Amino acid sequence: MQVLRFRKNTMLEVDKILEKCGDCNRLQLLMLLLFCLINVLSALHYYSQTIISFVPKYWCADGFPSSETPAESSCWPLSQNGSTPHTCHSYDYELYMGYQSFSSEMNWICADAWKLTLGQSMFFVGSVIGTLTLGCLADIVGRLPILIVANLIAMTGNLLTIMGTDLTLFCIFRLISGFATDSNFVMMYILVMEYMRPSLRTLGLSICIGMFYCLGSMAAPWIAVLTGSWRGFLLATSLPLLLVPFFYLVVPESIQWLIAKQKYDKAVRCLKRVARINGKVVEESAFEEFIEECKYSQKNQPASPHLLHLFQTPRLRRHTLILFFKSMVITLCYDAVSRNVQGLGISPFVMFSLSATAILPACLLIIALQDRIGRKAMASVSLLLSGIFISGTGGLLFAASTSSKTTLLVSLSVIGRFGVTVAYNSGAQYATELIPTCVRGQGVAAVHVAGYAFTFFSAYILFTRSIFSPLPEIILGVLSLLGAGLCLLLPETLNRALPTSLDDGENFGKNDRWYTFSFLEKRTQSATTLATQNAKMPSDSSVYF
Repeated sequence: MQVLRFRKNTMLEVDKILEKCGDCNRLQLLMLLLFCLINVLSALHYYSQTIISFVPKYWCADGFPSSETPAESSCWPLSQNGSTPHTCHSYDYELYMGYQSFSSEMNWICADAWKLTLGQSMFFVGSVIGTLTLGCLADIVGRLPILIVANLIAMTGNLLTIMGTDLTLFCIFRLISGFATDSNFVMMYILVMEYMRPSLRTLGLSICIGMFYCLGSMAAPWIAVLTGSWRGFLLATSLPLLLVPFFYLVVPESIQWLIAKQKYDKAVRCLKRVARINGKVVEESAFEEFIEECKYSQKNQPASPHLLHLFQTPRLRRHTLILFFKSMVITLCYDAVSRNVQGLGISPFVMFSLSATAILPACLLIIALQDRIGRKAMASVSLLLSGIFISGTGGLLFAASTSSKTTLLVSLSVIGRFGVTVAYNSGAQYATELIPTCVRGQGVAAVHVAGYAFTFFSAYILFTRSIFSPLPEIILGVLSLLGAGLCLLLPETLNRALPTSLDDGENFGKNDRWYTFSFLEKRTQSATTLATQNAKMPSDSSVYF
């Protein structure tokens, strides 16, 4: 992660030369279209865990009339009398829309339900290992090769899963599949962000993510229904990943990475290619001047401190630990709420699609409000609302039968998903702005990976539904409320000069109180100027790797 501890001047130099080559033209439109495709493919890959693991209504077939269907799932034979347990030898299922899931084919239910939970957890173990490994490799070989490799790993892991019908192989293949998660998306995000005009980055990227990640998420269960089985679903969603290697013919390598690695000739070739595609004529002297400025910037670049320096002083240590915890809570809740589509009195396919509809409005709300009410208010209020509505869902599950309150349960669950999606999508920018520039690349990457590591527990939290029906909602609601409270202890960053050194980070927001919010403060001229300057800073995901 050494390479992208890159200075803001280099970013501005790249923006200036791209303005001459074209930063809002044919190439940018083409890259945005390809980014839309990546969003769909990434959503299908990420939620493959949920789709293949749906558990339909089941019952023990021993002694049960084949023409009848019980009202609820049951692990015990019809002759079970509560005091003398009997082993069930075979199970019958009422498949959702004829879809054969992995759990129903393998009979990983009841006493064997833990196997499915373990396999799901290994997917997130793989995502943590993969994020770190592929992130480091991206600094060595470049962003574009890792984008292609990550998507091919995702395809390989899913195709191997089709053959992994015992516990050991299933866990290994899901770990391989998870290895690609995040890098298969973020690398393209970084590339598109770098080549776009700074003023259009947030709007363009957020709309692409909001619309097409939402589309991929909503389509996932219906692809499963159309294919009829978990094998068909994995095959149908994996083969399109073969399109990604062809991105190499269109998408240029990261200019910032090439400059950081002092590959100046390749950087100039990429820029000339951008100008040619966009129909721009750029003088050779402009490229020469750009390279000279970059060389001068790198020559005068001071040595940077490392990640552990964030923990040396009390206030910066507190802020960093809160950011770590917030990332863990938000990422865990986002994943668990996204996959918590069973036990709410409605088909999980319908519930999954309804829940996914929250993605686009969440992205639009961030665009509309984040620069108005501030990062602190956005983070704390979204987590607060998420916690209230998720807890409300749990309370309703406890107080009333699912069948009598289906509409209300679904509404509360979707609103909870909306709140946690807002918190998840806005959280990375808050961390980016709070962590001092000198350790921003390492700091944000560590916060991000900590969040992914915590999703290991997501499957186990959902598994607690077998113990007590509303328990997953209670756990997630309490975690969200705790995260909302801790966000109040962080300083506001909107319209303020962001910390660049460790001393700046220690003293940043020293006079802030828990009730200090940006929208309650008077907007000064200097704040307006700072906001304009900050708009030109790298986007949050650009510093993950």
